[in-house]
Amino acid sequence: MAAPMYFCVVVTVTIVKLLLIPSYRSTDFEVHRNWLAITHSRPVSQWYYEDTSEWTLDYPPLFAWFEFLLSHVAKYFDPGMLEVTNLNYASFATVLFQRLSVIVSDLLLVYAVYECCQCVQLVGKKKSPGLLSQPTFVLAVLLLWNFGLLIVDHIHFQYNGFLTGLKLLSIARILQRRHLEGAFWFSLLLNFKHIYLYIAPAYFIYLLRAHCFTRSNRDGRVQWTSLSLLNLLGLGVVVLEVFAISFGPFILMGQLGQVLSRLFPVKRGLVHAYWAPNFWALYNIADKAATAVAVRAKLLSPNDITQATMTGGLVQEYTHNALPTITPLVTVILTLAAMMPALVHLWRRPCTPRDFLRCLVLCAFASFLFGYHVHEKAIILIIIPLSLLAVESRQDGQVFLLLSTCGHLSLFPLLYTQAETPSKVCLMLMFSLLAFMSLGALHGSSRRRPYCLPLLSPVETAYVVGLVLLQLYCSLGHHALGLTTRLPFLPLMLTSVYCAVGVMWSWLKFYLITLTGVHHLKQS
Repeated sequence: MAAPMYFCVVVTVTIVKLLLIPSYRSTDFEVHRNWLAITHSRPVSQWYYEDTSEWTLDYPPLFAWFEFLLSHVAKYFDPGMLEVTNLNYASFATVLFQRLSVIVSDLLLVYAVYECCQCVQLVGKKKSPGLLSQPTFVLAVLLLWNFGLLIVDHIHFQYNGFLTGLKLLSIARILQRRHLEGAFWFSLLLNFKHIYLYIAPAYFIYLLRAHCFTRSNRDGRVQWTSLSLLNLLGLGVVVLEVFAISFGPFILMGQLGQVLSRLFPVKRGLVHAYWAPNFWALYNIADKAATAVAVRAKLLSPNDITQATMTGGLVQEYTHNALPTITPLVTVILTLAAMMPALVHLWRRPCTPRDFLRCLVLCAFASFLFGYHVHEKAIILIIIPLSLLAVESRQDGQVFLLLSTCGHLSLFPLLYTQAETPSKVCLMLMFSLLAFMSLGALHGSSRRRPYCLPLLSPVETAYVVGLVLLQLYCSLGHHALGLTTRLPFLPLMLTSVYCAVGVMWSWLKFYLITLTGVHHLKQS
């Protein structure tokens, strides 16, 4: 894609981000303001002990240093935001600075997306007069205009665009077979936000298989005698250097245990206050249904049933009634089990960078579906890397369209104020229309079935129509039926459960495509 066209895409999305500055802000806005204050006004030795606010610093050290650097710019906007005791401080200058800090930090995302577009060009170019038939343009739009990143970062408020830039830059280097650079950027990413540990197994297996072992047998299996100790040492040095710079000062101060206790807190409960659309949402609703049946059959006494803590909007531990209560250990075992076929598949064949990318997506799927206390925003960790595959493979494009539609709609409850409804609906419609039109044009729709959305089957099309009906009920029907007071959690529960069905189906379909090898590149 020509640089002027890419620049136009960047400018248009930046204008939208600027227009969203006055939008609703979540508690994450105060979280990051407090972290600015902590890192600016407290010595490093107190960063992970400071608890004046309930929003204590719980990200890895490199993100703390990132906040520290931002704070030295923030003082020129409003020094008041850098006072730890100024809880819930939100002057106009504070809001402006924090919003602009997200937009400016997205420049890393802009560069990383451009690098990823070059990787698509390495596969081949499709000559077509239409922009929507050019893989690089489509990929740039899917990544830079991603609905999840726009509303989570520029309305709800977080720095996921910056972190996604690190992730995509790492992926781009892997696709370019610059393995050490890929490992470096991913190590940086882990030390900015530890949620990316979930996709670390894909990096470990791929780099060991493709970088440290240099040859394969004729049957495709690894040749054990080809282990390059020099490559292994180089890889280890790159990774350990990043972690040493990040955690080294806190280890020297004897604070490693304190830092880890902040990064990995316990007693938060199986699901978040709003259930992420994953396996546990289906498990919870199955428990509620089984409990109702058991009470009617007099197998359970109403007095033995725990209160509705799962639907009370609280972050806490709770027990199930009819089904076994899930512990963190169970979720770890299931997550690893869900990843294992993908990791074995990656190891037992001469893996290519795109095999790595497929494994990374499946690791992200597994952690989202079976992880403990998963946030709904984590769906972005799957949708973003899947975008790269969607522009090259028709089958992957099908999975992307279904997953991005249900996954993005599951983010709607994050913006619960009426004032933000037009913004989220318009942005969602715009992204979805662009995705369906561009991927439909890119992969051809000559055999498109009547009354079906591009690339989707009749059943999948019906499911997407159901998403529209669901949103209409949640926005209008629930209130019109007078259920707001009696069943306040019902719209959230319906959204979570219905979207969970789509995410589970997308996971199973993508796994089948990967293990059977039926995906085909659009260009050879």
